[in-house]
Amino acid sequence: MRRAPHARDTATVTSPPAAPTAAPSAGAGDRGGATQAACPSPDSVPSMPVRVRHRLSAHPLLCDALIAILACVVILVGAVTVAHHPNGGPGFGHRALSPHTAVLTALACAALVLRRRFPMAVLAATVVLAVGEQAIGATVLSLPSPDRHNAVAAAAVIALYTVAGRTDRPTTWRVGGLTVAVLTSSAMLFGPQPWYVADNLGVFAWSALAAAVGEAVRSRRAAVDAIRERAERAERTREEEARRRVAEERMRIARELHDVVAHHIALVNVQAGVAAHVMDSRPDQAQEALAHVREASRHALSELQTTVGLLRGADEPVAPTEPARGLGVLDELVESFTRAGMTVTVDAPGAGGPLPSTVDLAAYRVIQEGLTNVHKHAGPQARAEVSIARSGGPSDRAVEITVRDDGTAPEPPGELPGGHGLLGMRERAEALGGTCEAGPAPDGGFRVRVRLPLRPPRIPGRDDPAPSGRRGLCC
Repeated sequence: MRRAPHARDTATVTSPPAAPTAAPSAGAGDRGGATQAACPSPDSVPSMPVRVRHRLSAHPLLCDALIAILACVVILVGAVTVAHHPNGGPGFGHRALSPHTAVLTALACAALVLRRRFPMAVLAATVVLAVGEQAIGATVLSLPSPDRHNAVAAAAVIALYTVAGRTDRPTTWRVGGLTVAVLTSSAMLFGPQPWYVADNLGVFAWSALAAAVGEAVRSRRAAVDAIRERAERAERTREEEARRRVAEERMRIARELHDVVAHHIALVNVQAGVAAHVMDSRPDQAQEALAHVREASRHALSELQTTVGLLRGADEPVAPTEPARGLGVLDELVESFTRAGMTVTVDAPGAGGPLPSTVDLAAYRVIQEGLTNVHKHAGPQARAEVSIARSGGPSDRAVEITVRDDGTAPEPPGELPGGHGLLGMRERAEALGGTCEAGPAPDGGFRVRVRLPLRPPRIPGRDDPAPSGRRGLCC
């Protein structure tokens, strides 16, 4: 007959109820609420400029083509526009568009389409076309000074901005300085005269500004990328730290469960076997064995409840009903093995005096696991010796625990056991910066020796004890 689950047990596995929600109102209010829930808020919809920017960012070649077309229109308009009206009136004047200016402008703007893919080549081509346009107008066509202009240099300015934004700072300084020098010199030689007019000096200002703006954009982009990379690295570090802490907690709980279950179940197994053997011939001894089974089971359930309580939520605290495991209750541990038929001798001059809680618990668990292994492998009639001593000086004091039996070693010499119990003892010792040695004793039997420093090493900035450079040894 299956037992109905207890209400307390059910509460630990069921999820908490969902937060109450307001009841929907009747009539039009329901439809309004549904519309509000279904339609996104206006703030969540990106604006038109943002959508256009995202679309152009996804298609850089299209963006460069649009920039090239716009630059071509601006250059041609500048080529046919005069800053001052020829008759001295208000407004701008006009001049004829030379065929070579139109052809070279089209070639320079066509090269701008590939400015992201080949920034250096595009810069060189636009500079050559800009210088060629000015030289042809001044020398071949012999245009008068008012009809000369530097409009094609605008394409070289755009190409210089691209180079500055996509290379490093030294390259920007070298290439930018050379470009500014070439464009300014060409404007002063072949542009409007005299050489110091505003149009010629404007070429110097615009080309230098393009290099500076490109460098600033590149620096800002690099800073944003660095911030993003640091944020991603920090996120990965937090996730790795969380996984590491979860793994350590799982190992710690696994060690505690193994120590509790292995010890008490071994005692229950022995006492149950005794009860079954003498049930008919000696009922009083069988009753005593069953009482020991009940006592061991009660202790096992109590320790399991304490261990599993670590997994409960903060709103479900479990108050311990027994003192914390440690050398203070070593007599109870030894008595439980004595009732199972083992002979246990304890020599514990180092158990006196207070111990750090972590060292106290680790020492208790080491002795518990050692005696359990003696009971399992050497038999209930084996003799076990437990020794607890302190060693070292004031700066490196430690407690040494030795568990030894006179039975037969579980494996031949050279083949040492590697079960979860010895693995748990090694992990406990390493976590406190100690050592663990396990193997057959020279004069027979099996011996486990663990050394636990009284001052476990700590890593600065961490809350929990962590292994230092000194690694434990368990063989």
